[in-house]
Amino acid sequence: MKVRIAVLGGGASGMMAAVTAARAGAEVLLIEHSDRIGKKILSTGNGKCNFTNRNQRPEFYRSQDGDFPWKVIGQFGFQDTLSFFQGMGIVPKERNGYFYPAGGQASAVLDLFRLELELLGVEVQCGIEIERITPEKAGGFVLEGRSRSEDDGRQRRIRADRVILACGGMAAPSTGSDGSGYGLVRQLGHRVTPVYPALVQLRCREGFYKELAGIRTEARVSLYIDGREEARDQGEVQMTAYGISGIPVFQVSRYGAEALAQGKQVEGVLDLAPSMSRKTLTQYFTAFSPQRYAGLLNKKLLSVLRKRYGDSPQGLAEGVKAFRTEIVGTNPFENAQVTAGGVDTRQIDPATMMSRLHEGLYFAGEMVDVDGICGGYNLQWAWSSGSVAGRHAAGQGG
Repeated sequence: MKVRIAVLGGGASGMMAAVTAARAGAEVLLIEHSDRIGKKILSTGNGKCNFTNRNQRPEFYRSQDGDFPWKVIGQFGFQDTLSFFQGMGIVPKERNGYFYPAGGQASAVLDLFRLELELLGVEVQCGIEIERITPEKAGGFVLEGRSRSEDDGRQRRIRADRVILACGGMAAPSTGSDGSGYGLVRQLGHRVTPVYPALVQLRCREGFYKELAGIRTEARVSLYIDGREEARDQGEVQMTAYGISGIPVFQVSRYGAEALAQGKQVEGVLDLAPSMSRKTLTQYFTAFSPQRYAGLLNKKLLSVLRKRYGDSPQGLAEGVKAFRTEIVGTNPFENAQVTAGGVDTRQIDPATMMSRLHEGLYFAGEMVDVDGICGGYNLQWAWSSGSVAGRHAAGQGG
């Protein structure tokens, strides 16, 4: 008799878990509480789906247990991901280590997942809200919930031999990641670490950002927490009416979000000319009159710099190399790309993604306390954790 597996969550990790388990011979039911599966995939990589990255290192993944993500990714890594997608018909296109479907459409990834689920006989039920999961003494689980349809609203009762929770986090709730899965996790006795928006914009105290809104400039962003540097990244920074945005800001944002929630002081320090030394900048400001400074930086940014740091060459050089700003918040989960925090990894076996509390209960994806940097790493975590959970739930642990 086939093992019956219920996968909760039709996002990237849930679809991967369902495909993997079905390929291993299990009978799979994929349950999604929104009206369709895979919504969040459509917005990844600016609609092009950056589905993995050639450059993989442990430090690109964050968790309270720093070793946990890499133990999982080591079982299904970059090459496995590439082979998986090529096997579904995706021709990969690489740009600086970033991989996309050759057609440049995230919808192609979703369409091929849907096709694969159909060919494998995976039953997909959307619009079903699971409200309780009860482990049975003899083994297996009973899932109770209801239809979210206003015309239906019927109670649902589903039995499964094994359950994979891939319910997502709280980032981009309009796609279905509304945090509702955490309630199920807590019912089952699992801990959930505090969750924060990650890969998100940072809000700053100073009022001058309204003058700077729309400016884009190359910069190195360093994040200081209670006076100590916690993270840094470099790339194009975008000034907004409320603060700072752009990839390097996203990369350090999760540390700021966590620190602010803990009541700590958070400061951003921007090096607005990372390719120039302070000495070279001082020489520049000494050699040229203020009318020529626009040859170095945006005029509006220069105006703010002169007001804050004065007109002396030394003062301006200091301002350019260490432009300080007080971080007072992040944008909300609606603007975040991913969730930091989640199901405590100490209660999950990284070799199988199975719960240490309930045999037959597995986890995958963003709802677990793992988040990656920008560049395809969060999707890589989804594929890796979904594959490991699906394979072991189906009984193919070798």
